[in-house]
Amino acid sequence: MFFEEHFEEMKTIAAHIFDNPELGYKEWKTKELVETFLKKENADAELTYFSTTGIKTYLSKDKPVTMAFIAELDAVYAPSHFNSDKETGAAHNCGHFTQITSALSLYAYLAETKIYENWNYNVCFVFVPAEEYLDLEYREKLKAQGEIVYFGGKPEAMRLGVFDDIDFGVCVHSIGEEFSEPTIEIDCDLAGFLYKHYRFEGKAAHAGFDPFSGVNAYSMSTLFNVGLGLMRQQVRDDQLVRFNPIVMASDMSTNVIPNHVTIGTDLRTKSTDYMKMVAKRLDDVALGSAQALGGKVEIETQMGYLPFVQDRYLNTFVKTAFEENKKITALIDDRGGIAAAGDIGDLAFMFPCIQISYGGFAGTIHGDDFRMTDEEFVLTTFPEFLSEVLVKLNDVDRDKLYKRSFAAYEELLHSITN
Repeated sequence: MFFEEHFEEMKTIAAHIFDNPELGYKEWKTKELVETFLKKENADAELTYFSTTGIKTYLSKDKPVTMAFIAELDAVYAPSHFNSDKETGAAHNCGHFTQITSALSLYAYLAETKIYENWNYNVCFVFVPAEEYLDLEYREKLKAQGEIVYFGGKPEAMRLGVFDDIDFGVCVHSIGEEFSEPTIEIDCDLAGFLYKHYRFEGKAAHAGFDPFSGVNAYSMSTLFNVGLGLMRQQVRDDQLVRFNPIVMASDMSTNVIPNHVTIGTDLRTKSTDYMKMVAKRLDDVALGSAQALGGKVEIETQMGYLPFVQDRYLNTFVKTAFEENKKITALIDDRGGIAAAGDIGDLAFMFPCIQISYGGFAGTIHGDDFRMTDEEFVLTTFPEFLSEVLVKLNDVDRDKLYKRSFAAYEELLHSITN
């Protein structure tokens, strides 16, 4: 009954966040809302702040194992979305606004019932900024000012030690599909990605009078794009490889042979080893395209996020909770993986993490029409189910959990980008 009784309150909160989308490291209104709610539900709550808008708080600290329930604060840059912020272009078309309501519902339930006091693990809630990898010019400024090092919210929190005392993590995420019945998903892995910037350099010349003296950088980039297209049949389907080259910067004129063009692309793969291999092949295509037309190319690699491999052991507890639940009727547990990415993959390098996905939406995720349609399921049934999952997790075997250091994480990133 608890979650049904709080439906209207959660509906109001969800609507407020949906109507006030904010980009990463700028989620000031959302931070204030979360902060106010936590203190209202628990006057003794101790809140720790990090990364401009991040909040961490515990309900207990006396157990040898600690679980973090993680919610993401930020929106997507999508100015054409029907409910976007007209000044910033931010829009909640990825569903993060309902991650927050799920976390707040759970927090309120646990704070009132005190059920966690009898569990074998501590409960921690972490509200993390900047999951979406965008607005990079602003994040470059923050980095230059020494305020952040990593563009992604979870890697930055990892650097700050926010997750040092966490043993396993639970996250939730909307599914970008429509369903005819209440649906959740588990064991869906995500691709990792990096960014490549190729700066093709040629030689300027008069395009009409003396094109023979020029070296066309735009032609190099065209040859590069053709090469990538032909290379696609040489990459493995099971690795979910994606790349999407676009012209990033140029000041070309029709009467001058262009002497510089920058092409940017992301590169997504299911594993870091295959990511490194395909990245080298992209570089080879770029080098060959420049050499074939007498030019040069400078290559820059920027790490995005690591692939996310869900912890199958932890998800067995989710499946058990589903089998005992009478309100959620459909479970997807055989998709395997998708080429979407998230910084939950970076966090999962350090300790086991799961991401429970849920339906209740319509439109295209990250599209102009994405919206919540089944409010009762998303705001009542699903958080109630999560409370049942947390009960099941009381039986987690600590010996089946792993732990890696942040130093090991940075070493892995260095091996990918160098």
